[in-house]
Amino acid sequence: MTTEFFEKYKHKIVDKKYLLKLIGTFPRQKKAVICHGVFDVVHPGHVRHLVYAKTKADFLIASITPDRFIEKGIYRPHIPEKLRALNLAAFEMVDYVVITDDPKPLETILFLKPDLFAKGFEYSSEGVSKATQEEIDAVNAYGGNMIFTPGDVIYSSSKFINAAPPKTRLEKFLLLMESNNISFSTLRQNVNNLSGVKVLVVGDTIIDSYTRTRLIGGQTKTPTFSVAFEEKDDYVGGAGIVAQHLSACGANVEFLTILGDDDLGKFTILELEKKNVTIKPIFDKNRPTTNKNAIIADGYRLLKIDTVDNTPISNNIVENLANKIEDSDADIVVFSDFRHGVFNKSSIKKLTASIPENTFKVADSQVASRWGNITEFKNFDLITPNEREARFALGDQDSTVSGLANLLTNETLCKSLLLKLGSKGVFCSFGSGQNKLNFSLDSFTTKNVVDAVGAGDALLSYASIVLYKEKCLLTASILGSIAAACECEVDGNIPINPSDVIKKINEFEKLCGYE
Repeated sequence: MTTEFFEKYKHKIVDKKYLLKLIGTFPRQKKAVICHGVFDVVHPGHVRHLVYAKTKADFLIASITPDRFIEKGIYRPHIPEKLRALNLAAFEMVDYVVITDDPKPLETILFLKPDLFAKGFEYSSEGVSKATQEEIDAVNAYGGNMIFTPGDVIYSSSKFINAAPPKTRLEKFLLLMESNNISFSTLRQNVNNLSGVKVLVVGDTIIDSYTRTRLIGGQTKTPTFSVAFEEKDDYVGGAGIVAQHLSACGANVEFLTILGDDDLGKFTILELEKKNVTIKPIFDKNRPTTNKNAIIADGYRLLKIDTVDNTPISNNIVENLANKIEDSDADIVVFSDFRHGVFNKSSIKKLTASIPENTFKVADSQVASRWGNITEFKNFDLITPNEREARFALGDQDSTVSGLANLLTNETLCKSLLLKLGSKGVFCSFGSGQNKLNFSLDSFTTKNVVDAVGAGDALLSYASIVLYKEKCLLTASILGSIAAACECEVDGNIPINPSDVIKKINEFEKLCGYE
């Protein structure tokens, strides 16, 4: 899909006020017919429906339900509303496309007063449903007519989608870029413009260890694996890798964390100094430096051994952290929460209140196996939880992703939200009320996922600094997601450099047909 495609058909996509001027008021000399639906995947049944409706009128108007009102599945619609509208506009028989303002087409019917409102045959074959009767009543109210198209070919979009979800990653991405006047050159310029920002990262340090072994056998009497040790690699992860990503971007980074008075604590300091991170550790002799050791045999993870103390930090340490945050002159403060002691119900309020006024505030929570609550971080400029945590915090396993995002923004009062969906990408939301805008981005991985550990940290880091500098959540989401994809395609939790992101941008540009 190219810019020429967008330009060729986007003129057909209009709002209902402008559309009324185009077709005239009822009764009109030239007839108008409306076909309404979700049109998530346009299938042969839809085509016949549209073709038949066009034979009955001069103007065929396709009206579609907006994304925020679709509840046919947690991750529906698969195709965002602007791309669904463009798909319909590309059909020769469709004269205009309108995205409705409501979950039902009733207000659109009463506003445009089409001569005909067309429904598919399946809606009348077993009697008239309550929803269809409401539409009939609306059409009859001004003297229009309801028609039902022949039902010789009937397909279900949901059946198509459930059988094989549509692969529209590039199309969705290009449409978002085109609609917001963002080019690949712009993305590269944004990546090259990340330096000079002062960032304070506060959170739990985790040392991620990879103990690589070779399987040599097993016990015959007990289900015990026998492995031969090959090597062990240690990486500074948790909030520590967030600090490293931001430093790699060119930011001036200070890092506040709690370390144990042990060898891994010393290792953390040395590694972060190598990455130009100014670390200001607080040593707690009563807890170890958190270590997560994955035992890997022949490339397969057999076991993970955690050395950790998740009890809340002492009040004295909370006061110490709060004072350091209050004295900071950082442009951005990032709270990176892994629930290993730094952040808890009482400390979050104290630490949040200590952030200087007008500082850009970011909160991320990556609670894989413990209890956390992203809703405790109130009034932040950006939060980046994963879907599992959001559902847990809200006690909601049923809402669509869009509905979940709306509930979460209302609960946290955040300005922007990046809801991480794992391999499905991210769902993004910003604004409120009538100005609220939601959109989704698929994953930018183009190779096999080698190691997904740390992808969320990369996304958080790049998205935070880009959003602060560019004031554009779409740009921040794209570059954050690209950084996450880069992290997924390397082994180990390592910082992603701008050159890695630009390389991925170039790769995606070629995939999209641009040279």
